[in-house]
Amino acid sequence: MSFIYGLQSAARNCFFFRFNLLTNWRKCNTQAVTSRDFHQVKINHIVNKSLGLGVNHGDRWTPLPENFLFYRTFNTKRKGCLLSSRSKEIWMISRKCTAWTDSFSRQLPMKNVPVVPAHSMSHPLNCLPTRDIRSFHTSPRCQAAPAPLLLMILKPVQKLLAIIVGRGIRKWWQALPPNKKELFKESLRKNKWKLFLGLSSFGLLFVVFYFTHLEVSPVTGRSKLLILGKEHFRLLSELEYEAWMEEFKNDMLTEKDARYVAVKAVVHHLIECNQDIPGISEINWIIHVVDSPDINAFVLPNGQVFVFTGLLNSVTDIHQLSFLLGHEIAHAVLEHAAEKASLVHLLDFLGLIFLTTIWAICPRDSLALLGQWIQSKLQEFLFDRPYSRTLEAEADRIGLQLAAKACVDVRASSVFWQQMEFAESLHGHPKLPEWLSTHPSHGNRAEHLDRLIPQALKIRETCNCPPLSGPDPRLLFKLSMKNFLEAEKEDLNITVKQKMDALPIQNQKQIPLTCIVDKRTGS
Repeated sequence: MSFIYGLQSAARNCFFFRFNLLTNWRKCNTQAVTSRDFHQVKINHIVNKSLGLGVNHGDRWTPLPENFLFYRTFNTKRKGCLLSSRSKEIWMISRKCTAWTDSFSRQLPMKNVPVVPAHSMSHPLNCLPTRDIRSFHTSPRCQAAPAPLLLMILKPVQKLLAIIVGRGIRKWWQALPPNKKELFKESLRKNKWKLFLGLSSFGLLFVVFYFTHLEVSPVTGRSKLLILGKEHFRLLSELEYEAWMEEFKNDMLTEKDARYVAVKAVVHHLIECNQDIPGISEINWIIHVVDSPDINAFVLPNGQVFVFTGLLNSVTDIHQLSFLLGHEIAHAVLEHAAEKASLVHLLDFLGLIFLTTIWAICPRDSLALLGQWIQSKLQEFLFDRPYSRTLEAEADRIGLQLAAKACVDVRASSVFWQQMEFAESLHGHPKLPEWLSTHPSHGNRAEHLDRLIPQALKIRETCNCPPLSGPDPRLLFKLSMKNFLEAEKEDLNITVKQKMDALPIQNQKQIPLTCIVDKRTGS
């Protein structure tokens, strides 16, 4: 679920910076945690303990009773929506074949539900037949089109050129004699309408360029700006993929690893159940699981899925993992990376004009540097980060719909972000304002998903998914947190009382009453 922020930083620093900002905006809102003993483990233990399951840190993939129908749907390879009569006939046959299994499984007591540990899964989930995920071959570096590479290399050069031009204008004006300055001002006043006409023509061309590069998303119906061609952006994605593979080459899990098999099954189940989504079947989805404690996942625009084991250790069940992977798949299907990169290119172009003006107007270089820093921060906090938060919210909405069509318990989606918020508070992380982040805050994401869940449940019903059984996981989480806080409060009171009892009692020296009487009579 970790995806990418655009090409801004890669263009400013160096081409070989591994295109970090191209993918950062797709990264999951979760913060990277470098310790495997993160408090999320404690939360999962609390939730499972309150449910009476007794699941430890290694038992992440325990099929809960309310989740068991999803496992049957998952294993029987049934699509969420049926778009053709032939598909419907096949589904009816498979439903008849699994009817006895469904009726029998409903009678299974909780103690008979098999437990499959995340790190020792001997019988992985079997989903739809999939192709070999390691058969992907990137194009050689020499075949990459020079246009996007040249654009990225020239961006820092353009910035430097704008500074030189602006500073040159300032030096020229300062060296100009007073009489020539007056003549120049008089010339501007005489030709002000010509100057206005030229600026208006430039603005008109800019508006025409903007509207001619708008495209309507077939999934959301929203207009978006796309400056880079899809072929050029695909080549950039392949180069970025090679950079990530070089970085994680020693941390990749094998295809036989249970965690890899589980992620592969979830991804392909989501893909097969959403074949009607435009563009989802055109991407060759490749799965990579990285052995890292970071709570993160991301999908490159060319379908390369990277999931970190830290995320697998943080989810409570497979429903939360399905939603998070659906969120990252939505980023790729909606082409958010290309949209974000296009916005960055447009803002950088406009920024060159302001940058030249700043260096031309400011009387000293120090003031020009300060103005340049203010301009970059205004662009970042007024355009870049709010736009990234908007794309994240859209990916949450579409990802929830993808999960609903795959018969996932969508109610578990908001629970994950509540867990992350609670874990951060336990870990002592400072709660920063949302406007400082490229992602919505955990609490706001949970509230946003709670508002979307009723619609997702309706989509789930229209796709003929089995009804959800068991209590709402959101209610279970609230009860678990309430019990946990009460237990913590009791433990704190007991600890304080024990400390108070352990304090040494100072024995005051008792003065005999006779001494006091003698002193008084003697006086």
